[in-house]
Amino acid sequence: MSCVIFTEHATASGQFIGEICLNSEKNLNALTLDMIELILPKLSQWQDDPRISAVLLDSVGEKAFCAGGDVVSLHNAITSGVAEDSFAETFFTQEYRLDYLIHTYSKPIMCWGSGIVMGGGMGLYSGCSHRIVTQSSHLAMPEVSIGLYPDVGGSWFLNRMPGRTGLFLGLTGNAINAVDAVFLGLADRAIDLSLRSHLLQRLQASDWVGSASGIIDGILRDLEADSLVHFSEMAAPIQQHQAVIRQLTDQDDVAGILAALDALQTDDPWLIRAKKSVSHGSPVSLCLIKRQLERCRHLSLKEVFQQELNVSVQCCRQRELPEGIRALLVDKDRQPKWTFATVKDVDAHYIDGLLASPWSKDTHPLGNL
Repeated sequence: MSCVIFTEHATASGQFIGEICLNSEKNLNALTLDMIELILPKLSQWQDDPRISAVLLDSVGEKAFCAGGDVVSLHNAITSGVAEDSFAETFFTQEYRLDYLIHTYSKPIMCWGSGIVMGGGMGLYSGCSHRIVTQSSHLAMPEVSIGLYPDVGGSWFLNRMPGRTGLFLGLTGNAINAVDAVFLGLADRAIDLSLRSHLLQRLQASDWVGSASGIIDGILRDLEADSLVHFSEMAAPIQQHQAVIRQLTDQDDVAGILAALDALQTDDPWLIRAKKSVSHGSPVSLCLIKRQLERCRHLSLKEVFQQELNVSVQCCRQRELPEGIRALLVDKDRQPKWTFATVKDVDAHYIDGLLASPWSKDTHPLGNL
């Protein structure tokens, strides 16, 4: 079976809904270069096809929509010492090109973001026009644990969250549930898991005359209304801890944020996870995340993806990222030997190098976005 399944579902009016289904359940639908290079041309084709009214992006299985990018292949390419730049540049260029296309697509794209939605999965999900979460949704950008930073547009959407929440989530990698995802504007509708098949049935039964986005809004509004009971009692840690997050991140530098978090006395499991993740996270990542968010605050979406490509390729040229992937996902010993012992040890010039473009303006791989 293909790693991506494409289906065109006929509707009552003779139009079609294009479905893109990630099909690698064993690997939690982790996004591979093969997947990306299948999806990109199909989305471009459907954008120009007048028969296609809208697109539905989902996946097989119930555990994960997409648990991240295929960083193990990235690790293998980097550590092989053979054309490592070539694979990294191709992977990230194509991934960001796909993410940008989703953000700017001329037709509605719905995403059923149930289960784990992390890293590369967030890149696919966040740019869709109609983003759906369920009671099992688990959204996160945990790159701090592998020596990277929240890419795939994270420099865009984390910067648009209220009260420095995006900075906190980037530094800690803490997960977001359905209720908080809607609150943060990262999701549009919270819908019961059991209504997944009903969504496609309603889409097919509709008469696609008029605004496609309006038709979808009406369907999702009804399904959300039928789902309220499943979310009414769900905890909302981000909403609950807004004041704490603002206080913790109101520091002069990353070291100050980590000190404030370390000094925090709490028995709240969500905040305890945050304390633990930063204590084990990459010091390079922690410094890079803050600098990258500051650098991208006023950039356009196109400029954000160009800047992310600069940083991602530069990260692949250093030891921090492959070492982080090795410790977490390859050897799985969870004992990374980070380049710097603490954030205070991280050389500012080292971070400057990660932020610098490897290309001139005229040769940038994403210059033609």
